[in-house]
Amino acid sequence: MDLERKLDLIKKSPTEEIITEEELRGLLQTNNNPEHYIGFEISGYLHLGTLFVSGFKVNDLISAGVKCKIYLADWHSFINNKLGGNWENILKAAKYFEEGFKFLCPKAEIVLGSDLYHNNDEYWKDVIRFSKHVTLARNTRCLTIMGRNENEKLDFGQYIYPPMQAVDVEYLGKDMPHGGMDQRKVHVLTREVFPKLKWKKPIPLHHHLLMGLAEPVKVANEADKLEKVIAAKMSKSKPWTAIFIHDSEESIKEKLLKAWGPERVVEFNPVLELVKYIIFHEKKEFTVERPSKYGGDITFSSYEELEKEYTIGKLHPQDLKLSVAREISEIIKPVRKHFEKPANKKLLEVFKETETLH
Repeated sequence: MDLERKLDLIKKSPTEEIITEEELRGLLQTNNNPEHYIGFEISGYLHLGTLFVSGFKVNDLISAGVKCKIYLADWHSFINNKLGGNWENILKAAKYFEEGFKFLCPKAEIVLGSDLYHNNDEYWKDVIRFSKHVTLARNTRCLTIMGRNENEKLDFGQYIYPPMQAVDVEYLGKDMPHGGMDQRKVHVLTREVFPKLKWKKPIPLHHHLLMGLAEPVKVANEADKLEKVIAAKMSKSKPWTAIFIHDSEESIKEKLLKAWGPERVVEFNPVLELVKYIIFHEKKEFTVERPSKYGGDITFSSYEELEKEYTIGKLHPQDLKLSVAREISEIIKPVRKHFEKPANKKLLEVFKETETLH
């Protein structure tokens, strides 16, 4: 595969940022199979943002020849009090995450945090070495990577999270760390600190954060679009705003009919986001079904075409929502059926056991 085709695959949506494209081009000119990783905290059912948007990007990278690792961060999950901070439940849930990502990204390597850290004195030495180059104030500003803010009352263990995630880059995917846009602070920090440790400066890739179905919340600084994007992202902690891979078509339909999506409004419209980042990633055409009295069915061959019609009011929100529900259900159907197998269904039991802990 030639260089330009590789770059196109890596830059393809849902990619939103590469730091920097020029450095990435240089890397690909000298390394046909750069090392990548993306890490996930382990908690709750997989939803479209976690499995599909992230998984789509991993598969694009694999197609471009990148050696991809999916990191199941059990230690980080424990530090961040996921699943009640219960180690046994976190490890059970890791098996579920592994099964989901093995299904969608079969060519990626899956690594568990406990396996990386076990008897690894050098890793823990490097966490301390890295930390010696970071002030407490700078470390605190990175807490947003774990869904926390600087004003929360945290235990001291949570302050170890950013240095660990930074050093993970060197051990797991030193060429190309990858995450949602909410992970950029720690990745920028690695680019500043790694040269001081005589480590290679990584080239981070950040993908789009899929919105939840609720109306976007107001944030402290409305001018900061990234802050608003992070606040609005799909989250399992707000299940009524998330579409899970186990949701039936009827459940998806109910959620979408309640979803925020005013007529003619494009910005921060979660229904349009599903069309752009999920449906058109998987399909070349998308048909919105409508009664004949409202113009009949209409087929779009690009997201831009659909957005234009929506902006000028030629596409009613309810018609769009019903058709999006249909297509999303069809897209997740294979993985939903995969988890209906008895052995895989058993992997979900840990979440029923821990629901009272959320």
